[in-house]
Order: sequence, then C-alpha cells, then structure tokens
Amino acid sequence: MKRLLVACEESQRVCTAFREKGWEAYSCDILECSGGHPEWHLQVDALELLKLKWDLIIAHPPCTYLSKAGGNRLRINGEIQKERFEKGRLAKDFFMEFYNSDCPKIAIENPIPLKIFELPLYSQIIQPYMFGDPWMKTTCLWLKGLPILMADDIVVPEYKLVNSTDHRKNKKMDTWQTAGARSQKERSKTAPGIARAMAEQWG
Repeated sequence: MKRLLVACEESQRVCTAFREKGWEAYSCDILECSGGHPEWHLQVDALELLKLKWDLIIAHPPCTYLSKAGGNRLRINGEIQKERFEKGRLAKDFFMEFYNSDCPKIAIENPIPLKIFELPLYSQIIQPYMFGDPWMKTTCLWLKGLPILMADDIVVPEYKLVNSTDHRKNKKMDTWQTAGARSQKERSKTAPGIARAMAEQWG
C-alpha cells in the first residue's frame, strides 16, 4: 500500500480523499484535526516525519509571511519591516524543507508568493472553480514527479475567498465572508474539489 503524508493539514480533506482511493494516508499538523479521523492524524512537527519514507508528500506550509497578499505589511512607507522579513525568511526555510525532501513525488500548495523571498517558480496556478467548487482562491502548486493537475469540473465562480474588506461593494463576496470564510483557518482549508482531483489524478 502506498503511503502519503499530507503535511500542515488539520481539515483532513486531502487525507480522506486519498484514503478513499486505498492509500495509507496521514494528515499532520500541530493542531488537532477537524476532519473526524484522529486515527489518521499525526499531531507532531511535520519536519520530523520527513525522516520517514513516503511515496507522496502533499504539503500546505503556512503562508502568512510569504504570501503576496501580505506585501503591504512587509514594506511600510517604503521600508522593509525587519521582524516580518525575518518571519518570512523562516517560513521560506520551512517551505524548502518540503521542496527538498527525499520523496519521489512532492506537491506544495501556497498562494502567490512575494518575490523578495525568492521561492522556486511554481508549476501551475489553480482555482477551486476549476474543480467544481464555485469560488475563487488563487492557489499555486509546486510539483515534483507529478503531472499538472487538470481542471475536471469547471463551474462559474460566485465568490472570492479573501480576508480583505476592500471588496465590500461585491455583495456575493460579502455573503461568503459573513458565512465564516474570513477566518485564516477556514481560508486555509483545501477546497473539496481540489482534494478529490488530487486523489483521482495522483492517486
């Protein structure tokens, strides 16, 4: 049986999708899981698990300090904020541990990164609406040993999953935000359609 590590995942959406395909899949996070299967969840530092052998690693490292969306907090009045830059540098180091891990197949998911941190070039950009979920959330994938994830159920997007209040003129977007999607934890969850597509196309 093939073994999968889904790093930095508490929702267990990807883990569960691969379990349904017969994989020995484990989610991993320092938080307790919310996916209903604690028996598949490893609540430890994900880097410790990189010492083990896996057939596939799918990682969702924290993006708070790397994401382009946070660029206005990194540079204020033209000056780089040293404390935030240092946190971004440490976040990059964590990201690269997965990117350089000893595994034949690797996928890393994150938003579009800030150029200043010089992450490797991502392999593709995907959106939830390409896989049956009617919202927008620009997501980059860094792939090693895996094919591009192909859109398999394109629908019309109705909402945009954001944490900004700059778009309040869009009533549909407000409806989505007030439904609870504005929290960082909720926004970080992998869209169900993307999790399904990963399992179907890579599993």
